[in-house]
Amino acid sequence: SLPMNNTRVGKVTSIGMQKTVTVVVEHLFRHPLYKKAVKRHRKFAVHNDIAGISVGDTVLIRETKPVSRRKHFVVVSKAG
Repeated sequence: SLPMNNTRVGKVTSIGMQKTVTVVVEHLFRHPLYKKAVKRHRKFAVHNDIAGISVGDTVLIRETKPVSRRKHFVVVSKAG
């Protein structure tokens, strides 16, 4: 199995659930043929035990064993 040390930085978009936040992670890459910078994003349901996180905060998230059906990341810290 893969080691669970996958970390990402994303922006909090929703804090409406208990102990769960929605985080959008943007991924920027260059198109292989046209060389244009392409932006893609992915939304993650992330487990959160840290108090004081609000919408718009940038957070560091880390992959972990599944907490629930959709949650397999946990908030490590505020990134800035």
